[in-house]
Amino acid sequence: MSHTEHIDHLLVGSRFRPLTKKEMWTIAIRILVAVILILLVGALSCSVVMASRTRRPSSQIPTAQQTFAAEQRLADLGYWTGPIDGDFDSATRHALVAFQKVEGRPRTGRLTLQELTAIKMASRPLPRQPEFEHVEIDLARQVLFVVDGSGTVTRILPVSTGNEQLYFDHGRTQRAHTPRGTFRVLRKINGWRLSSLGLLYYPSYIVNGIAIHGSFSIPAYPASHGCIRIPMYAAKEFSALLPVGATVIIYEGSRQLSRLN
Repeated sequence: MSHTEHIDHLLVGSRFRPLTKKEMWTIAIRILVAVILILLVGALSCSVVMASRTRRPSSQIPTAQQTFAAEQRLADLGYWTGPIDGDFDSATRHALVAFQKVEGRPRTGRLTLQELTAIKMASRPLPRQPEFEHVEIDLARQVLFVVDGSGTVTRILPVSTGNEQLYFDHGRTQRAHTPRGTFRVLRKINGWRLSSLGLLYYPSYIVNGIAIHGSFSIPAYPASHGCIRIPMYAAKEFSALLPVGATVIIYEGSRQLSRLN
């Protein structure tokens, strides 16, 4: 006899006699079990649907070995990766964003298999001025190139420069503008410097209060008050590479140049 037939039998029988406590408990327990089963099935179905919606395709998740290969290739191209250890840390992400900026790719900071392929196929970029040792800052692409005496780009960093918005400082309204042109490093400070606009790490000043300095905030777009922000992990070493008197060239966009392998 099925559960339903058994309950009907009990109910029909109840017309002629009252249900016993045991029979009433039997009916209540069976109803409760049925409700619990329905709820469990519903919850399991929702979990499966949500998992299928949120799970990233395995083909888009690089392995540690693939991450190591990407770091090594980026470093070979001149991008400042930090330790090459297969760990996709903050330094690796900054190097990837710099690569995406240089190559005109979406600035996602995500290492996918598509990005791995692009990294493998890429070439070292050429500087705008290959004749002498200097630093270049491309405002359009928001990147910094360290160029050696042979005209080779040896280091590439992502930067965030002036966003051209108005701000108030020293009693007057000013515009967050990064100047264009050729400059020289005028003075440097080792370690932290507290300015009226915030903290600067290992700043190298090129004109007035404008400096290249380390910052915790390096978005993929212009966001500073005019300074050239670089990632913290590279700031101290970069300062050592840039002595007082070093040439810094800042320009709006790069010319179309061929690439070196």
